[in-house]
Amino acid sequence: MHLTDSAEWRRLAVRFGLPLLSLIGSTPSRAADVTLAIIGPHEYDLPVDFKPFNVLVQYGDGNAAGSYYNSSGQRKPGQGSHTWAGMTKYVHFRTFEAIPHVGFAFELIQSESYSLANGTNSGGLGPTIVGPAAWFKPNSHSTFGFQTFMQTNSGTREGLTPGYWSNISSFIFDYEWKHFSFDGDAGTVTGSTKHKKGQNPSFPGVVFYTNLRFSWKATKLIEPFLAFDWQNVTGTHDFTLHRDISDSNSREATMGLGVMFNIAPDLSFTARYSHSVDGRNVPESNAYYVKFVYLWQ
Repeated sequence: MHLTDSAEWRRLAVRFGLPLLSLIGSTPSRAADVTLAIIGPHEYDLPVDFKPFNVLVQYGDGNAAGSYYNSSGQRKPGQGSHTWAGMTKYVHFRTFEAIPHVGFAFELIQSESYSLANGTNSGGLGPTIVGPAAWFKPNSHSTFGFQTFMQTNSGTREGLTPGYWSNISSFIFDYEWKHFSFDGDAGTVTGSTKHKKGQNPSFPGVVFYTNLRFSWKATKLIEPFLAFDWQNVTGTHDFTLHRDISDSNSREATMGLGVMFNIAPDLSFTARYSHSVDGRNVPESNAYYVKFVYLWQ
């Protein structure tokens, strides 16, 4: 499908807002926050050959972690916390005549967070995330591309400051059938040396992740979907002690159910609940996610 018709690319574009990650460098009482777990169905159902346009996306998620997974992968009670996060994103989409049939986007993302754990609470602005994405369509029903983002090393409070710069890169894909869709991503997060007050310099573990969404186009308005998110983090290396920190590696897999509401050609809302099905050295996910998308030219 050659997306030169304004109504057609608006219909497709509103279904997505290129995603972001939850804050990296979580405290032990926080949920794992699988990278890019916030994405919904059609996240990468992207057009090509379109006029420039803009998207505003507001993400939100909350997690009530009442248990955690130990180093043996056993689920244990304790280390409970309540965490809420918001992420505000502006995206500019455009194409270039010199590179036909390829779409481009540039994102500016600001994260917000609030947590309540062990009788204490904190909140504020987290790191800022910026970066581009590019994609093409192998055929009219599919999309394939690549995205890469840089996350800054600071927030407005110490608890929201990772202490290191990081890069989040992933391959993205989407395939559309008449009544179903399947899309997702797979990538890594790598960081620079971590410097935090009162801690030895360290190299944060490398993150490997994937997020998959399978949806049923029940009606033009309502689209239920299944979600699967997986993440594995290698151990953190302490430069002063010249060894990996014990039990600093982790993994988590979650499954979820959600629904997407295509309210109008330039407006959509998505909600989902997910829970951990496997983990190691990480608090469980018992989380809900929401996403609001607004598009304008």
